[in-house]
Amino acid sequence: MKVKSGDMVFPGDFLAVSEEVLPSEGTYDEDGKIKSLVVGEVSRDDRNKSIKVISKLNTPPTLKRGSRVIGEVIDVRGQRALVRIHSIKGNRRALATYFVGGVHVSQARKGYLSKLTDAFRIGDIVEARVTKIMDLDGIDLQTSGRDLGVIKAMCTRCRHFMEVNGRDEVRCPNCENREKRKLSVNYEG
Repeated sequence: MKVKSGDMVFPGDFLAVSEEVLPSEGTYDEDGKIKSLVVGEVSRDDRNKSIKVISKLNTPPTLKRGSRVIGEVIDVRGQRALVRIHSIKGNRRALATYFVGGVHVSQARKGYLSKLTDAFRIGDIVEARVTKIMDLDGIDLQTSGRDLGVIKAMCTRCRHFMEVNGRDEVRCPNCENREKRKLSVNYEG
């Protein structure tokens, strides 16, 4: 059954295939099938080949391209740092579901970065921008702006909060450990 503009849908309802249209607000792509992320009304834009679901309830916020998010770094390996997304910046309501995004080394900061651990460590709190949403666990994030990056860091030795000690360096006031980070201008150390 093909959905059309004005149809009411529920989370997980099939809307279209990704060869027909691109997912937009209130939708996600799961293995080439575009599904609804929220309860709402379908809005198809056949001219621009996109589909979205407009929420009809006072529901938790949903992620979309361009959203600024706050999250915790849960893993750093190879070329990617994984971030558990806790909230959308400026929105007090909790997210509808658990999201994990990734920051590729090329999106961590402007210029060359030899290793990702010079930008992030496990436990860091970061502010990032959503650049792409493929599915619930396939979210690309970017921290290359001046106001994006680590906003809170803990010492990897003694777990005390660290203070800014230069442009891209933090220092632990407890054990004097110094570490590199991709710091936001909004760092709260």
